[in-house]
Amino acid sequence: MVKKRKIIKERVPTPERSAEERVKDFGEVNLGYTFELAVKEAERCLQCPYNYAPCIKGCPVHIDIPGFISKLVQYRDEPDRAVKEALSVIWACNSLPATTGRVCPQEDQCEMNCVMGKVGDKVNIGKLERFVADYAREKGIDEGLLFEMVPKIEKKGQSVAIIGAGPAGLTAAGELAKLGYDVTIYEALHEPGGVLMYGIPEFRLPKSIVESEIDKLRKLGVKILTDHIVGSTVTIEELLEEYDAVFIGSGAGTPRLINAPGINLNGIYTANEFLTRVNLMKAYKFPEYDTPVKVGEKVIVIGAGNTGMDAARSARRFGAEVTIAYRRGEEDVSARIEEVDHAKEEGVKFVYFVNPVEFIGDGKGNLKAVKFEKMKALDERDSRGKRRIVGTGEYVVLEAETVIIAIGKHPNRLIVNTPGLKVERGKIVVDENMMTSIPGVFAGGDAIRGEATVILAMGDGRLAAKAIHEYLTKKRESQNA
Repeated sequence: MVKKRKIIKERVPTPERSAEERVKDFGEVNLGYTFELAVKEAERCLQCPYNYAPCIKGCPVHIDIPGFISKLVQYRDEPDRAVKEALSVIWACNSLPATTGRVCPQEDQCEMNCVMGKVGDKVNIGKLERFVADYAREKGIDEGLLFEMVPKIEKKGQSVAIIGAGPAGLTAAGELAKLGYDVTIYEALHEPGGVLMYGIPEFRLPKSIVESEIDKLRKLGVKILTDHIVGSTVTIEELLEEYDAVFIGSGAGTPRLINAPGINLNGIYTANEFLTRVNLMKAYKFPEYDTPVKVGEKVIVIGAGNTGMDAARSARRFGAEVTIAYRRGEEDVSARIEEVDHAKEEGVKFVYFVNPVEFIGDGKGNLKAVKFEKMKALDERDSRGKRRIVGTGEYVVLEAETVIIAIGKHPNRLIVNTPGLKVERGKIVVDENMMTSIPGVFAGGDAIRGEATVILAMGDGRLAAKAIHEYLTKKRESQNA
């Protein structure tokens, strides 16, 4: 008689620092699983077959999720082996698991499809992925895996240039390096990592984590050149003369602005500038680092996406009273639920159905308030399924010494102005093989999508690496014929 398996419906919670404690610094909020807690959560996985598992289909990089989770249970009496086996499964598809385990919107992707959700809480896939990566790093298990992997790489004798050291570029670089290509990344900023370094705060993604994962790519043979602005320092045409293929993963780093009176007043930041100062340039450690950031006592963040949430929560840590102003209702907030909950716990206030129409100065060039038009939602829906909103003709004025605009970003303009590169509505156009209108030039991530998630960019990077491999294989075979 087969013993019926007991289903544990409740998710194993992950330890977190209290809001009262964490709002005083930039230390990480979520403390992660211990091995014992990770195994307990892993036991909840129903182990759907690989060809069926909906969680895999929901993952943009198609990690064998039941496969890596099963290793934690299978080798529960050998923690180091369990993690090594699990990491081997993850690394087959994802070179940055400590990062994606923290910032990937699992609730809208792999976890959304989890079959356990039919009878209880969905398996906490993201936190299990993070645990495996963190444990492996702390114990040096990841270094051991790399040591085993690198000698097995067969060099192809061909090279690829990657534009941008963000999620798409880093992923493409890692996949191509494992396939034996000589890979060089050209990064415009002075540190690699893209949005992972300049956009996401330390309390969500410690920069030491990003640096560690990038260091693994270097050990795979990836070269990274910083302070190289493609389109200025070097052109795509010049790269094609030196490399066999090029991948554009330049992201969406140009912020959208608000065309309203007073936009040039002192005290108004784009989220890009604010978060870059805080994160990449370490303004939160001023004066240890010599990058100041002025944050008034009252801050308004315009926009309710993940970037807006990051800006608002960062401003709270500088001691400000922070309000997020959003032109739609709470149901349309695009930020992750976890981030919204954390923001509320930390004292961030929300004002809905308001749209900025004027920034009001104090007569000395400084911001003192923002005038908003009150909005209302109609029953009809737009193409995204959201209720259409219209102005009411009523207005409200909210005091603020600082405004942070977080309403989205455009792709890099230097790149999209490349001669011969087909662009539509500011985004690079690619075919089904991720190739642009220029032969041998591929693209992915926010450069082709507009502002999207880290994991979608990584998925593009992985697809592009596969396409580049096929392209260069044919090129190599034709040259040898």
